[in-house]
Amino acid sequence: MHNSIEVVNQSAPRGRFRVALFDFDGTLSLIREGWQGVMIPMMVDVLRGTPKAEAPEDLEEFVRGLVARTTGQQTIYQMMELARQVAARGGDAADPTEYKRRYNGLLMERIGHRREGLRSGRIAPADMLVAGAVEMLSALRERGIRLYCASGTDEADMREEAEMLGIAGFFDGGLYGAVDDLRRFSKAMLIGRIIREHGLAGPHLVTFGDGYVEIENTKEAGGVAVGVASDEARRKGVDAWKRARLIEAGADVIVPDFRDAAALVGYLFAESAP
Repeated sequence: MHNSIEVVNQSAPRGRFRVALFDFDGTLSLIREGWQGVMIPMMVDVLRGTPKAEAPEDLEEFVRGLVARTTGQQTIYQMMELARQVAARGGDAADPTEYKRRYNGLLMERIGHRREGLRSGRIAPADMLVAGAVEMLSALRERGIRLYCASGTDEADMREEAEMLGIAGFFDGGLYGAVDDLRRFSKAMLIGRIIREHGLAGPHLVTFGDGYVEIENTKEAGGVAVGVASDEARRKGVDAWKRARLIEAGADVIVPDFRDAAALVGYLFAESAP
């Protein structure tokens, strides 16, 4: 087994996959790298203004845990939780959509130049992709695996960014993101629908993600979960914080990225030993 591939669960089923689900941000795309560094300070700032706010360092620790637990969810759910936490501290909570608008505005200040650079051609798509992403998607498609992509980012933005990166065409199963009607989409709902529509058993599904939510949802459905502990800032190596959270969520395998796509595919399809 290649030393970049950490097998956490030696007994996870292999070789029967028919469908693969990919998270988007941090798993494939680096366009939104640093989003936690926008969301966490924003949430801390909001909570510091409440009557029963903890000390700043305690608030930051709390918010980091909150963001870790909800990474992979639609942004609006994270903002709904923020509103609940404001109320719990005696504050007058704004509507979650207002918090979401504030967060998205701050995020665009950080990443807008990346989107514009991709549009203009000044930035190459490869510079905004997790290493080996195209090779991994290509290898799975060549094996006849149906590919889906799901994101907590607004669907219109995620689709646009997937087109910018040149990977939208890989997803013959579709690209799915956050929509205004919360009853229409969640990663758990999508996983359930994929399994029903294709008549799958859990071991037919493999999910790749860097967030707690998609890993946990996949394991609840009986699928196999590959945690992508990508260090988005350095663009190489394992992010230790992500790794710990992904293992806690139930990841069967941990990889830093897809540089060793051939070895990872070989392992997943039971062509090489753990």
